[in-house]
Amino acid sequence: MIGNLFIDILQIYSLLIIVRAVVSWTGIDPGNQLVRILNSVTDPVLVPIQRIVPPIGGAIDISPIVALFLIQILKAVVIRILW
Repeated sequence: MIGNLFIDILQIYSLLIIVRAVVSWTGIDPGNQLVRILNSVTDPVLVPIQRIVPPIGGAIDISPIVALFLIQILKAVVIRILW
């Protein structure tokens, strides 16, 4: 039960990271209220990754890919422990 909830939360968070990446490619105004909310929710995970893994060529931010990979690992660990 709690494991399912945790997995669902990780799935939703993964979706938010994907949406943030897509929004960053579209050029939507970063001052937009929804974009600011999205950034505030995903920054706690993405900013530390950005410090460790700088953008490729100074422009291509791969932190969302790294974050999604780490979330998949976390989900696998949780599934293995709880089931």
